[in-house]
Amino acid sequence: MRDLPINRLNQVWCADITYIPMRRGYLYLVAIMDWLSRRVLSWRLSNTMEAEFCVAALKKALAKFGAPEIFNTDQGSQFTSQAFTDVLKDAGARISMDCKGRWLDNVFIERLWRSLKYECVYLNAFETGSQARQGIGE
Repeated sequence: MRDLPINRLNQVWCADITYIPMRRGYLYLVAIMDWLSRRVLSWRLSNTMEAEFCVAALKKALAKFGAPEIFNTDQGSQFTSQAFTDVLKDAGARISMDCKGRWLDNVFIERLWRSLKYECVYLNAFETGSQARQGIGE
């Protein structure tokens, strides 16, 4: 990703997972984002860190927007799982993963997490997953 000019939609997508604090426990949120537009293409909540919710978000984004040229993530187990990488390979996307010291490759989605948490999550102490899903969706 270093020195790659990003100048068109669907050129590069990224994904990341964050935790969503609840009154009792946590949920996990994955988002798929287009680098150029900074648009969230798909997202899913889960009460586990299994890869399935990430795969579901990826499939939804691919169905709605087609495949990106490059898909960038960190090296988390959900994104390196065979289930996730097989979907990307089948779609014809090149897989890019951040290496040590490349925090900048994930900066756009990290900014999304900060905004989401300060503007929504921390202001609303969600009791249930359905409340969190509705609040985040709005």
